[in-house]
Amino acid sequence: MSTSPEGRAEELRAQIDEANYRYYILDDPEITDAEFDKLLRELIDLETKHPKLRTPDSPTQRIGAPASERFAPYRHARPMLSLANAFDEDELRAFDERVRKLAGAHSTSSGQAQIRYVCELKIDGLAIALDYRDGALERGGTRGDGTVGEEVTPNLRTVQTIPLKLRNPAPAFIEVRGEVYLRKSDFEKLNAKRERDGQPVFANPRNAASGGVRQLDPKLTAQRKLSFFAYAIAEDGKGVKTQSQALELLRRLGFRVNEHIETAETIDDVIAYCRTWEERRDELDYEIDGVVVKVDDLATQERLGAVARDPRWATAFKFKPREARSKLVDIAITVGRTGTLNPNAVLEPVQIGGVTVRNATLHNQDYIDSNDIRIGDTVLVTRAGDVIPRVVGPILSERTGKEKRFRMPDACPVCGSAVDHPEGEAMSRCTNAACPAQVVERVRHFASRGAMDIEGLGDVMADQLTSLELVRDISDIYALDRKKLERVSRMGEKSINKLLTAIEGSKSRGLTRVLTGLGIRFVGEQTAAILAADFGTIDALEATSLEDLQQSEGIGPEVAGSVRLFFDQKANRAMIERLRKSGVLLESTTPRRTGEGPLSGKTFVLTGTLPSMTREAATALIESAGGKVTGSVSKKTDYVVAGDAAGSKLAKAEQLGVAIVDEEGLRSLI
Repeated sequence: MSTSPEGRAEELRAQIDEANYRYYILDDPEITDAEFDKLLRELIDLETKHPKLRTPDSPTQRIGAPASERFAPYRHARPMLSLANAFDEDELRAFDERVRKLAGAHSTSSGQAQIRYVCELKIDGLAIALDYRDGALERGGTRGDGTVGEEVTPNLRTVQTIPLKLRNPAPAFIEVRGEVYLRKSDFEKLNAKRERDGQPVFANPRNAASGGVRQLDPKLTAQRKLSFFAYAIAEDGKGVKTQSQALELLRRLGFRVNEHIETAETIDDVIAYCRTWEERRDELDYEIDGVVVKVDDLATQERLGAVARDPRWATAFKFKPREARSKLVDIAITVGRTGTLNPNAVLEPVQIGGVTVRNATLHNQDYIDSNDIRIGDTVLVTRAGDVIPRVVGPILSERTGKEKRFRMPDACPVCGSAVDHPEGEAMSRCTNAACPAQVVERVRHFASRGAMDIEGLGDVMADQLTSLELVRDISDIYALDRKKLERVSRMGEKSINKLLTAIEGSKSRGLTRVLTGLGIRFVGEQTAAILAADFGTIDALEATSLEDLQQSEGIGPEVAGSVRLFFDQKANRAMIERLRKSGVLLESTTPRRTGEGPLSGKTFVLTGTLPSMTREAATALIESAGGKVTGSVSKKTDYVVAGDAAGSKLAKAEQLGVAIVDEEGLRSLI
């Protein structure tokens, strides 16, 4: 191990790059997540102390860069052509006939040639190009019009399967092309989170991937967890003569190349490949909408050329669309685990992709309204793999005038409690924290590390306790005893003792943790800490008015309204009373803020990484001196404390004219 900062940084980058390559490209990790995190943290700390060591291709730079105001043009080294489509076997054979005739006219007396093809799955994502100079990612862009696209380099740097640095030996310059996509599993997680946050869901993974690449803030791109497959070399392929060789070179350079690519000696082999993957497409964790068929020999590709924007040497075989028409009989509401009210279409049974579909998602009220979907409509329904079938929209030409518009109910269909329809948000929510439909998620969140930190009460245990009806709301956690826990599978005496001890220990966590655990809309750890510090007890918070709530720093009308709505529900107040009777501490464990100290009356926002303090330590320092820390910059902000790699908050502070200090400046203020 090197003792110099420069040498150690180089060692760490090499180890992290190798770990990333094995994890993301080879699917064969050799170190644990904890070991990887330790290496990355050491490199971050080293680069923070020695900023000159930070290089553009450092693994630490994947976290994102400052937001751009607009995208610069990206000019492709060679035009990025579109593909002509083939929709059946006859059209594939016609493509083969044209290729062999055109290629043979240059080389054989018969005017026909034997052609070898490469068959590649057509990934349903966004085509991009990447420039590497001296082995390092220089810039990347979208396809655009085929000649000029949008330069989105900072965003593409956040995609883990795009190498920031090529493996040796790398050419002096190379332009690589491929597809950015979103895995089905990540798409489902993304949409589930958007539903929880009250945001509109994405219609499909391709839209989510395309929008992710075009975010103005790369940190938002990073949150999409996009992936990448390389499939072509546009310039300087180091003398490769075939597409197969190009793909192998891409693998050696460190790119992820789709593992299902095959060569085909005849058009019959191509057709067999297409048939196979049209049947097997649901086995994949990413969407494909067809097969791309390319002439393997690059010299033959060059001779065949292109017509308009379509190359003569390639075609896209498109799979049959998996959609059908049906009658929308009714719209039924289900309540999700986080309290969201989810509208679902009740359909006349219809066959789609070999499956009988009777229900389909309608996402939310905004989706229904924007697509003008009405009960009684004839609608187009699509189904992709194992994803829930979705209503695309109505067939307007078949309307009779008897169709009915749909409105979300004002009462929860499960428990009858009031429904919150936040202005400007897509999702409606049940306001009852004890609603049976959301109890599992409520229990899991209440016991999580950031809330009451009950070790042993994770996802699996939460599911078991609620399914056995041992826990109907979070207050029941404190009514658990040995006899009840003996009913839970795989719970021996040692496990029971450990869980009961953890539950007992959580009672003294204090008001901040309780407010965090209650899962009140918009109330996270920081907001909970502000409310606990300002009101001191849950009784004071419950009794306060909407206006008084907004006197707390960072508590606007939206947050105040959500807090007030929570305490206005009789079921929620009853649950809190049960927590009190169980001995849960409902008071703040820190003294209420008095406003005394050198920073009294001053509001701070933290951004970036400080040289010697964590964000938690800086917050504690400011609050101990009488100041307040909030999460967003506004005209009310007095100071922004900016560390290394400060992001959009710093830019907003500059725009608003808010004073900016570093760690040393903060200490001087105190």
